[in-house]
Amino acid sequence: MFSLSDLRETKVYQEALEEGELSAKKSLILRQLNLKLGSIPLKVEQKIRQLNPNQLDNLALALLDFSDLEDLQQWLN
Repeated sequence: MFSLSDLRETKVYQEALEEGELSAKKSLILRQLNLKLGSIPLKVEQKIRQLNPNQLDNLALALLDFSDLEDLQQWLN
């Protein structure tokens, strides 16, 4: 029988945990962008949701310097 400790060591558990963390990171960045820049167009949001974890980390820092939606779009391109 699996204990909770055993379960946490499984690949499926680790992948699910990573997926949850990535989803939370994307949601937080999108919330920050909405607060800073206003409503984000769906196409731009979809581009953000496709970023890998490293790109998301870079965006989280870069967004501090954005002043408008054009800055975000330039960063994404």
